[in-house]
Amino acid sequence: MVIQKEKKSCGQVVEEWKEFVWNPRTHQFMGRTGTSWAFILLFYLVFYGFLTAMFSLTMWVMLQTVSDHTPKYQDRLATPGLMIRPKTENLDVIVNVSDTESWDQHVQKLNKFLEPYNDSIQAQKNDVCRPGRYYEQPDNGVLNYPKRACQFNRTQLGNCSGIGDPTHYGYSTGQPCVFIKMNRVINFYAGANQSMNVTCAGKRPQHHRNKGKPTPEDGRDEDAENLGNFVMFPANGNIDLMYFPYYGKKFHVNYTQPLVAVKFLNVTPNVEVNVECRINAANIATDDERDKFAGRVAFKLRINKT
Repeated sequence: MVIQKEKKSCGQVVEEWKEFVWNPRTHQFMGRTGTSWAFILLFYLVFYGFLTAMFSLTMWVMLQTVSDHTPKYQDRLATPGLMIRPKTENLDVIVNVSDTESWDQHVQKLNKFLEPYNDSIQAQKNDVCRPGRYYEQPDNGVLNYPKRACQFNRTQLGNCSGIGDPTHYGYSTGQPCVFIKMNRVINFYAGANQSMNVTCAGKRPQHHRNKGKPTPEDGRDEDAENLGNFVMFPANGNIDLMYFPYYGKKFHVNYTQPLVAVKFLNVTPNVEVNVECRINAANIATDDERDKFAGRVAFKLRINKT
């Protein structure tokens, strides 16, 4: 014989819930006495307090081994890369001489980029250094902060300085300036105490109209033809040792990276030209196929004329 449970009324269910929340006979709140709740809260207070203290101690110990000014590990930046300005998407510098809007964005970017290089700002913030030697500033047991930086004046960029230039860095006449800069690596002695410079040339092989399979040398020759002549500022694309080593953003507050400006004089119009610039330095490898930006940068240049 099946015994059916008596169905509780809505009022009985409510009363049972009220008694569960607070039982006036046993003085229990949600099934526990005040003493039981106190022990539980004390346990969790001690438990989470211990975890917080252990985490804080671990962080404090770790921070004691980290410098505020120099990264502890720099193995991923052993070789500095190169980058161009104006910085564009996919590193494509495309100029339509007759369309002001196509190159005015580049001019505005360069104006902003070169502003810290103004001679007046450099004279106010940075030192006149002796060329041909590293500008070392050791701490010698006492924190030497902030580090001084050497002047790199905008006028050193010659016809690419943009100072009083009605051609707007050459973009309005189809002779654009592209600026090459080396990425910063802390405590890196670029050049290994030897002179260094930047060189540029045609890069990617292209197919010829001639019959037969083209060689990579043929492609580079075609790019070189289309690239035409160019001049570099400072002369020969030289980068002086006095701008190294770099001590970090917090130490080297007013540091300005040395630049090399390349002014392309007669690029073949309406043709895409592949350009590669490299830094020639004794301790910077530029032939690592696993890292396309190690000591070099490749970009596309196109001057459209109607």
